[in-house]
Amino acid sequence: MNGNNPYAGAPGVVDAGRPEEIDLTVEQKDALRRAVAGIVSRTESYLPDGYAVGSELSYGTEGPQATVAVRPPVGHAVSAGFAPDLDDLETGLDQTDRDEVARGLAASAAAQVMNAVGDDIEPTAR
Repeated sequence: MNGNNPYAGAPGVVDAGRPEEIDLTVEQKDALRRAVAGIVSRTESYLPDGYAVGSELSYGTEGPQATVAVRPPVGHAVSAGFAPDLDDLETGLDQTDRDEVARGLAASAAAQVMNAVGDDIEPTAR
């Protein structure tokens, strides 16, 4: 059975375990949560009602991972994911980068609506 294992080798010779998880301090986790919450609120400020904006955080062997997603009223959902360095968490994520992510998500979500609706809509007013 050892030949079917991607970690094949003599028992005790090959470390077939998972890599060590990166532990974040409470302050680092809070900083990441605040940064992601800021991206969510900034994205919401660019969009009208009807767009759902949310986020997800995970911590694992690759370090912290954050995803912010927008579900437009019609069309496909769009998302942006990033994995900040531990140094970035210590110093704080750059405000310019957070604004750029929020603007990009809002623009992509609006483009999804435009693609889904098409050009066949008649204006309701002139």
